[in-house]
Amino acid sequence: MKPILFIIAVFSSLVCSAQTDSTADSISSKSALTLAAIYSNNASYYGQRAAENIPYAALAANYELKSGIYFTGQTYKLLNDQTSGLSAGSIGAGVNFKAGKKLTTDISYSHSFYATYSPLLQAANPDNATLSFSYQNWITASVTGDYAFGKTNDAFVTAAISKQISLFSIGKKDIVTITPSADVVGGTQHFYQSYIKEKKLRDSILGLLPVPILGQQNASHSDSIATTAFNVLSYNFKLPLAYNRAHYALEAAYQLSFLSSHAQTSTGKLNSFLTFSFYYQF
Repeated sequence: MKPILFIIAVFSSLVCSAQTDSTADSISSKSALTLAAIYSNNASYYGQRAAENIPYAALAANYELKSGIYFTGQTYKLLNDQTSGLSAGSIGAGVNFKAGKKLTTDISYSHSFYATYSPLLQAANPDNATLSFSYQNWITASVTGDYAFGKTNDAFVTAAISKQISLFSIGKKDIVTITPSADVVGGTQHFYQSYIKEKKLRDSILGLLPVPILGQQNASHSDSIATTAFNVLSYNFKLPLAYNRAHYALEAAYQLSFLSSHAQTSTGKLNSFLTFSFYYQF
């Protein structure tokens, strides 16, 4: 999971823009409720991953008013979590509006709830504030700033480009699209030090032998500087393939992430993620 509020970004781009019949204008000009069900083979945090694989299933809801103000709620279940109940949840609100003919601005805030000793990288920072600018022409270019805070605080900037390509239609009221995208993420990594401490505590509670975590047994002075400094963290390439109709969309997305030499979560220089999603809009 990126910031947990990441689902908002795909609601409009998948369901609203995919409408191919005469209902498109009427749907986009009124308040809309969108529901989503998502499965992923691993949790991604700006292309980074935890020491262990964290497959998850998620349910989400987004209600957007005609004014552009929206409210969101998400719940997550980590599939390797043996405890009963939900593993994480989030509530949030935001607003998106036109800042120009082709420029859109989005401002949002979310608060997340994590289970005790959560294995998620971002669990130390349950609050997230986001400011995003998107310019849509023959390609879509965007810049997003995130400020995550709680036990620690981190700032991230993501610069991205994407292009939605219509492939073919099976019937008269559907369309199959592919939307390749690429982005580069820069940020601080205070969250990593908190993650290491929580993992050591979680492993001791489970009775696991103390072993080096992600190749780093003790945090050095240089590690502390690295987590505080603002550095490039990852380069991400995503390929979502979607089947769209007027009110719903099915998507399969593959993400490949190259970690920079500054990324503290050095579980590997290359991470991959596979996600399946279903969206329905009322």
